[in-house]
Formats: sequence, structure tokens, C-alpha cells
Amino acid sequence: MITLNGVTKSFDGGTAFAVRNVSFEVPAGAFVAIVGGSGSGKTTTLKTINRLIDADSGSIAIEGTPIQAIEPHALRRRIGYVFQGIGLFPHMNVAANIGITPQLLGWRTEEIRARTIELLDLVDLPREFATRMPSELSGGQRQRVGVARALAARPSIMLMDEPFGALDPLTRDALGVNYRRLHDRMKLTTLMVTHDVLEAVLLADRILVMRAGEIAADGPPRELLNDHPDIEVRTLMDMPRRQSTRVQSLLENGATHR
Repeated sequence: MITLNGVTKSFDGGTAFAVRNVSFEVPAGAFVAIVGGSGSGKTTTLKTINRLIDADSGSIAIEGTPIQAIEPHALRRRIGYVFQGIGLFPHMNVAANIGITPQLLGWRTEEIRARTIELLDLVDLPREFATRMPSELSGGQRQRVGVARALAARPSIMLMDEPFGALDPLTRDALGVNYRRLHDRMKLTTLMVTHDVLEAVLLADRILVMRAGEIAADGPPRELLNDHPDIEVRTLMDMPRRQSTRVQSLLENGATHR
């Protein structure tokens, strides 16, 4: 569904690379997470796929079609995109926000209305929320609307950039589980950027670890959690285990934080 081959991007004319020679494939139905430290190239890589950023070199294809052969606006309308800032239009109610892409694609009014109701049900929001403004919603509710909007035109591919990062832990966990169910139910192909290794381990089928603009590791969570030979990758992927060990110690021994 998504193929990157030798993708490179620099923002300073080639002195320093945000992304360098990145290659990977995401097959249909996969849920892939990209993790890594700040500045490792995660978001830049994601944005090259829907041409929010154009790569300097290399090639990217969606379902076998080079993205350069598709107009950027047309490409973005066929790929769902969810990001941390949510980006709902503040002057439009929930129904209008969800229906914006189908409207641009020329769907009939009754089709948009039916799809909006369907999506509110899918993301566990009451149907009466359709008439509410974004300012009337909590952060978690706005993010659910953002997911619904990304799914509105029935894309087969979803790109997600720290989609739950600004939410409180309970809401973040609930939305992550809810989205994974949607991914499976709708047979989506998802590529998600997250700085939360535990979130990646719990939600994704496969994890890409980025470092200094390159892919440092690529594999299923179980494989990457099992003593990876790269010490930096091993330290990053060992984080959930260290957290679990500390919590277990508190429960068993009443130890204090240290």
C-alpha cells in the first residue's frame, strides 16, 4: 500500500538531513508505528507520503502509483490524516467538519449526512454532537471528531502523527484501543508516528525505529523488545520493561520512587 525507496529530505540545502535514504514498505492491512527521539525524522517521513513535504530524492508510491503522478490535493483526499493539533475548523460544527472532504469530492448531501451519523457511531460520540461546535467539546471528543473526519471519504490508508499525544493518559489509552478496533474492523492500513514506545508496542504490528533521519531498526514488537543488537535501539525499546519493573517493585515491596 505504501512504498518508500531511498527517500531523502534536507531543509538547509543538503548540509544536514532530516531524512536520509529511508526505504520501507507497508502492506495492506498493516499497523506500523514509527518511534524515535525528537528530530529523528519521524514526522518528516510521514509528511512526505501525502506530500505535505516533498522529498528531495527517492521515490514514494501509494498502491503502486508514484505520488508525484497525483496532484497533492487529490492525494490528500484519498489518505486519512490525523495529527496532534486536531485542526478542526472552529467556525464549523462537528457534522460540517466530518463532511468537508466528501463535500469537496462531490458527494450528495444525504450521503454526507448518513456517513456523518455512521462515523459518530464508529468513534463512540452521541449523534447529537453533530450540531456542536469544536469549542464545546473536550480534547478527547475533538480528537474523536478528527479521526471521524479522516475516515469520512473511506480512505484505505491512515497517516497518524502523535494522534493522542496531547490527551490525558486514560483518554489516550481509550482512544488508542478504540482506533485499533476501527483499524481491524475497516481493514485499514495505518502508519502512526509516536514518541511513546509503550503505545507503539501495544497498538502496532510492526515498529520502525528512526535515528538521525535513518531507519535504525524494523521489526515486530516482540522481536525489537528481545535484546536488539543496537544498544540505542535496545535502550529505547527496553523502556516499557523498565517502567513495568518499577511499578511491579512498588506493588510488591512498597519501594519509594528513585
